[in-house]
Amino acid sequence: MNYLFLSTGFEEIEALTTVDLLRRANVPLTTVSCEEEQMVCGSHHIRVEADKHHTDCDFTDAEMLILPGGSRRLGEFDWLCDLLVRHNNAGKPIAAICAAPSILGELGILKGKQATCYPGFEGYLGDAYIGGLVVESKNIITAKGPGLSADFAFCLIEHLAGAEVADAVYDAAQY
Repeated sequence: MNYLFLSTGFEEIEALTTVDLLRRANVPLTTVSCEEEQMVCGSHHIRVEADKHHTDCDFTDAEMLILPGGSRRLGEFDWLCDLLVRHNNAGKPIAAICAAPSILGELGILKGKQATCYPGFEGYLGDAYIGGLVVESKNIITAKGPGLSADFAFCLIEHLAGAEVADAVYDAAQY
């Protein structure tokens, strides 16, 4: 299973474009609320009900962990930070877009890797920052921001389901 985490202030286009395209590709994906409620309010006041609350997940089946940006709030949850570090230490894939790569940088997950992020967050990435639109480096995939949401999602589909599936969804979506 792949997990996409939602917290107050998440960037709706980054989260929902990723969810939509991964589900079109039949990639197993669960959205997870990190907040007290299962309903989470995004940065543009769009309320989204996550598939599950984080207390209802043990993540032992996690393939990829996905962090939309919009805020750095995801980095305030110790349980999620611990999960990200363990996942990275196991060499499993993690994807983050916009401000979210900064969380990976602060956790030391980007050490020895390359990444990109939303302008203004480069300092959190340290030596990992190389810029670019979508960057794949070892087990980490990062993207610059909201305008790259579809490109980010297609990169995740290719990683999780293969180029043929990504191309089919790309064509069907008229992208």
